[in-house]
Amino acid sequence: MKKCLIVAAIAASTLAGTASADDAETVRAFYSDILTTPADTTEARYYELFSPEVVSIPTPPGGPGAQGMLNTIAFLGQVVPDLTWTTEEVIALEDGRFVVRGTGAGTPVGPFFGVDPATGKSFEIMSIDIVTLEDGLITHIYHLEDWTGAIAQLTAE
Repeated sequence: MKKCLIVAAIAASTLAGTASADDAETVRAFYSDILTTPADTTEARYYELFSPEVVSIPTPPGGPGAQGMLNTIAFLGQVVPDLTWTTEEVIALEDGRFVVRGTGAGTPVGPFFGVDPATGKSFEIMSIDIVTLEDGLITHIYHLEDWTGAIAQLTAE
């Protein structure tokens, strides 16, 4: 009986430092509610998921902080109105951090990363992100998207 209690205590202390299921849902909502059809994103919904002091690395094209993220999301919504971002895998780490492997796809309708005019072609790319939450809100996001692959797909003969 004593051994069972020790094992249970060790398991409980290990789980205490891991990310919660609610945090995982917040991370998934970023991709499903914000990055998928970003033209439909409202500022209110954004702030349900993100801290006003969010740090995005690298800095998004729209600028630093929450306003920069909102500017970038608005740009994506205008230029790639059918954008979808699927979470292929979400791995919970310790201390409210998650690694997310995703797939982004869409068809630009205007100038996009130097591809001008729009070609009518679509792209599908992979992304890898590390997302940190504090008090249920996203506070940091390190992200890497294969935009070079998107450009190659859009300009392929």
